[in-house]
Amino acid sequence: MNRTGSRLSVSYAEVRSWHRPLTIMVAAMSALVVVASVGLLADGRELLQQSVWAKPLKFGASFVMYGATLAWLIPKLRRARRTMWTVGTVFAVAGLIDVGFIAVQAARGTFSHFNAGTDTFNRIGQQIFSTGVFGLFGASLIVAVMLLFQRIGDAALTWALRAGIGLAVLGMALASFITGWTSSAGPRTVEDAHGNPVPLVGGHGVGAPDGGGMPITNWSTTGGDLRVPHFIGLHSIQVFVLTVLVLTALATRIDRLRHERVRARLTGVVILGYSALFTITAWQALRGQSLVHPDAATWTALAATTVMTALLAALAVTAAHRNEPAHRAEAASRSEPVRRRKAAHRDESAHGETTAPAGSQASIGSSGSHPVRTRTPFP
Repeated sequence: MNRTGSRLSVSYAEVRSWHRPLTIMVAAMSALVVVASVGLLADGRELLQQSVWAKPLKFGASFVMYGATLAWLIPKLRRARRTMWTVGTVFAVAGLIDVGFIAVQAARGTFSHFNAGTDTFNRIGQQIFSTGVFGLFGASLIVAVMLLFQRIGDAALTWALRAGIGLAVLGMALASFITGWTSSAGPRTVEDAHGNPVPLVGGHGVGAPDGGGMPITNWSTTGGDLRVPHFIGLHSIQVFVLTVLVLTALATRIDRLRHERVRARLTGVVILGYSALFTITAWQALRGQSLVHPDAATWTALAATTVMTALLAALAVTAAHRNEPAHRAEAASRSEPVRRRKAAHRDESAHGETTAPAGSQASIGSSGSHPVRTRTPFP
């Protein structure tokens, strides 16, 4: 537990050891979040009934979380370290380019996604933008594969990282289907923030055009929206690592959580439940159903997932209670050699203290002084 806690702790020295290009990317995204937040309040321009700065704000915040996770994780991968450093750099560069293009398009008052405008800047930017998407996806996929062949921390943390990166890759892959699933409706023309017509090909929604969605996220309220499972998958690693942190903190007070196997099982339960949620929201979106208007089938799937997750968690806790005596015996057996080494060291120290030679003591005693004990070195 202490080893896991030390691996998850973040100090200044720890941050300095993070992947440098990714750390720079995270700092740039943090600055974008500040700028976009100010723009959200000070700039009244809108695209499809939403502030032009809403998309840069969401992408900036998302890349801060995901980028910081990768910056911390990649230096801990001990195999193929140079390759992994390069992979992290590719992700950082691709992220800066892609989100930078989104921010520039927002400042111009036009669309970054699905924009089929013929002006030179947009045409070149769209080509670079699409290339960066493949860089982000490929880098995440390589990290996910590398995690399968090495362990970081205890079992709970290792599986949290593996499952989190794996779901993030699936979420990115799902996002690549957005255009394909929605472009069948054909292109449409909308107005940018300056009232100029802009042709859009594709969209985020399934069965309904973009625009007029939920507050902040702008997810569709009238049809399916693949951004929902994309978001859930992309940030699963933060949810799973947070689960490990909480279980590690609770283990200092709850005896049943002190064993690594118990925390690993509970983390696995969270992973299964969250993965089911990802699957349900993807299934819901692909059926053209809004997140806020689930039908009976969606409610049934959610209810079954909730019941099964709760049942598995209860079984894990019950098994921990039954195995608690065995865990204590195992801990005692592990601590016994340590106790014996300490006892042997004390005995050696005690035997090393001897009195001075007899002749010396007699001469000292004859002068009226008490005998003096001296430490003699071991031969």
